[in-house]
Amino acid sequence: MTKQIGNNNSHTRRSFLTGLGGMTWSVAASMSVRGTTHRPAPRSKLRLGGPIFLKSDDPAELARAHRALGYNAAYCPQARVAESERIRAIAQAFAAENVVIAEVGAWRNMLDADAQKRRENLDYVIERLALAEAVGARNCVNIAGSFNPKQWDGPDARNFSREFFDATVENCRKVIDAVNPRRTKFTIEMMGWSLPDNADAYLKLFNAVARPGFGVHVDICNIINSPERFYRNSEIINEVFRKLGRWVCSCHAKDLHGKNVHFAETIPGRGGIDYRAYLSNITALPFEAPLMLEHLSTPAEYEEGKLYILKLADEMKFGLA
Repeated sequence: MTKQIGNNNSHTRRSFLTGLGGMTWSVAASMSVRGTTHRPAPRSKLRLGGPIFLKSDDPAELARAHRALGYNAAYCPQARVAESERIRAIAQAFAAENVVIAEVGAWRNMLDADAQKRRENLDYVIERLALAEAVGARNCVNIAGSFNPKQWDGPDARNFSREFFDATVENCRKVIDAVNPRRTKFTIEMMGWSLPDNADAYLKLFNAVARPGFGVHVDICNIINSPERFYRNSEIINEVFRKLGRWVCSCHAKDLHGKNVHFAETIPGRGGIDYRAYLSNITALPFEAPLMLEHLSTPAEYEEGKLYILKLADEMKFGLA
């Protein structure tokens, strides 16, 4: 997850959504997934991105800075949905540099126990999806949330309950129906401590939400939550893309290393995640799904992770977009 800052002006949101338009994406997401099989597709080129550390609000400078770092995908720069001129400037500047806006983060608990807070959080998520639609991002991503009363993304036994699943379906529909996106998708990250926590759980959620505006976001490290899964992560990567690949909008890049039964995130290449399997599956998609570095601390760490992924891509002869 990558936290971003947004606006919570519901009047502005309603005004914007009234006039929202755009080109229609493929509506493959409206199809049922039952009985589908994974088919080989022409290999796509790799789009890699990550945070940058340039202190600037100028979209053109930000876009050029991504290219200077070798990135061709980006997290959406800070913007509010009411800022139509800034949104236009961001879209134009990044398109000019061939840098795709991969995602808009909407990191709020849609299952907060406090009813007022939950409504505010849903309004925020709707606002973020509207921003993703306006700027032409591949997706707006959140997690389902948590019933944990102290930590918005923390563990709780009820996070695997029917109540949690039904509430998540309702929340996803509310968010999507408020925006009715055409150029972007709303997605949920899989998590190890809440639904959806694996490919089958996401398929179940996908079918239940039943909206063309719903897609898939992949963060493999989030669902490696046991030694058994850690040592089988290559199989899990292949399963996720076999079952969900056609709806993937973007992915996150980090790594994991383990000690006893504890797993810690680390720089790609320093852990045990099978990045050859990860890159093979991402580039086997019939479209470019950005791979976004996250959760590292310094420019040097992001540079190390980027160079590791690019080295593998070169060895595996995957071209860059």
